[in-house]
Amino acid sequence: MSVIQIMEEDLANKIAAGEVVERTMNVVKELVENSIDAQSTEIKIELVDAGVKEIRVIDNGVGMSKEDAVLSFSRHATSKLKNIDDLFHIHSLGFRGEALPSIAAVSHLTMKTSNQEEGTYIEINGGKLEKVTACDLRQGTDITVSDLFYNTPVRLKYLKNLYTELAHITDYVHKMALSYPAIQFVLKNNGKLLLSTDGSNRLLKVINDIYGLSVTKKMVEIKGENDDYTVSGYISYPELMKSNRNAVTILVNGRFIKNTELLRTIVDCYHTYMPPDKYPIVVLNIEADPILIDVNVHPTKMDIKFSKIDSLKTLLTSLITDQLEHLTLIPDASTSTVMEGNETKISNHYSTPAVDTFNPSEKEQEYASFEKMTFDLEVKEEDAITDRLKEELPFEDEEETPRIKEMYPVGLVHATYIVAENEGGMFLIDQHAANERINYEYYLKEMSRPKKEKMDLLVPITVELPSDEYLILKENFDVLERLGFEFEEFGFNSIVIRTMPIWLQRARQEDAIHKIIDIIIETEDFNSEKFFHYIAATVACKASIKANDYITLDEMRTLLSRLRACKNPFTCPHGRPTIITYSKYELERLFKRAM
Repeated sequence: MSVIQIMEEDLANKIAAGEVVERTMNVVKELVENSIDAQSTEIKIELVDAGVKEIRVIDNGVGMSKEDAVLSFSRHATSKLKNIDDLFHIHSLGFRGEALPSIAAVSHLTMKTSNQEEGTYIEINGGKLEKVTACDLRQGTDITVSDLFYNTPVRLKYLKNLYTELAHITDYVHKMALSYPAIQFVLKNNGKLLLSTDGSNRLLKVINDIYGLSVTKKMVEIKGENDDYTVSGYISYPELMKSNRNAVTILVNGRFIKNTELLRTIVDCYHTYMPPDKYPIVVLNIEADPILIDVNVHPTKMDIKFSKIDSLKTLLTSLITDQLEHLTLIPDASTSTVMEGNETKISNHYSTPAVDTFNPSEKEQEYASFEKMTFDLEVKEEDAITDRLKEELPFEDEEETPRIKEMYPVGLVHATYIVAENEGGMFLIDQHAANERINYEYYLKEMSRPKKEKMDLLVPITVELPSDEYLILKENFDVLERLGFEFEEFGFNSIVIRTMPIWLQRARQEDAIHKIIDIIIETEDFNSEKFFHYIAATVACKASIKANDYITLDEMRTLLSRLRACKNPFTCPHGRPTIITYSKYELERLFKRAM
């Protein structure tokens, strides 16, 4: 007797179910994708106990004949692939023909379907076909999945609690509603309405249905294309930050995907606009020739491979950064509570009008055209803070229109926050964050110069390291040279720095040099822009005035002038806001002058 045998179909379906159906969300996903492929314009998802007891999906799609309905529960039965060439031109969401038999193998399943010519009712228990009869002719398909995993108790045991399962389903349905704004989606759990979209094909309306009006007001449209890809969608103001990546929705030809490279590209566009552990709210729809993507790399079809991904990343970076560079991003000091999962978050709102630009007056145009900002103040040379401000940041070769209006300082609160005003309202400026942004942009610009100005140190600085760290540094001596340092090995595990780049002169030299060396030791990719951003941010922090450092009114004016000349005056290099505002209306409302 042969040892190797062909397994029974029921057993094969249960094994396949382990890959395709891991939780209740997977059942909803497969059924909804079938409904979309069936050209439905209305899809209703009704759950009982987060789908553990029952999942019902009703659509108004093309439906099936009796023969097709029965055949659809056979393994690898599909209407979406005819031959091997079709595998490289996939336009549908489903194509493997595994979902329905896998779901039916681990549940009680009933299906009503009609193509308006005949109606068919099917009942399957644990993968066994038990009943096939005629039914009404309501066009579309109605599938009910009950008692999921009743015959595979191990799988049932590892389901999470009902709230977790419901959260996964809700998140998935949100993604599909964003993918297909022309389809009306309705989601209910235990009779309670969780989502209802109108199918009007307005993506911003779907964003409003999911995230609410306060978020919708802070979303900005992007649109563009190159020879390979077309990208459209919405990105959020940096202030609308989330603590996890779930709010980044990437759609490729209508399919929700998870791709680490694209996520990293999107987050990198928000570099210095928000803290590194936060994520924006983004909805991007990417259209591409199916030949450029491979969706057949994972059972859930959420992970896909791209051809010419560098072309796509370049397009995304250009669209997002260009939009962020033209927004006015000053948060309003009034806050509101935003629920994020089970956590309560406090987030600031931007007080920006629908058009995020202003028309500078002649005076502002003249101010914006300066080539070099200098101090004309009479200050004492021994004043450390003034001395630090005096020497920094020429900002030459730049004649861009400032992104914020001129602000006039009136005082200092707690020796940390500058109070300023203009016709728009009152502003609070974090003096350290503002100075840090100014220094950061200056250092980043200086490091990018091909020829760096240098200065000899009167007293050379000796750096001694443990042997393991010294070996790493020695391997990367060229990086130190590229930054503008001149040095020589000295004794055992030590170097002596005799010359440094001139831009480092006001940055508490010895501390800054040690920190730069630490960064070099910890870094793997020296060709990345992030390496220079990291050094610039670190040195900027060391060089900037601190909280509780008292500065004069003239120094405040200079600091605000320099901040206004920055490319991004709204956040420090670490993503913290430099400015918040109370609009004139908000002040009047607080004092009951306006109701």
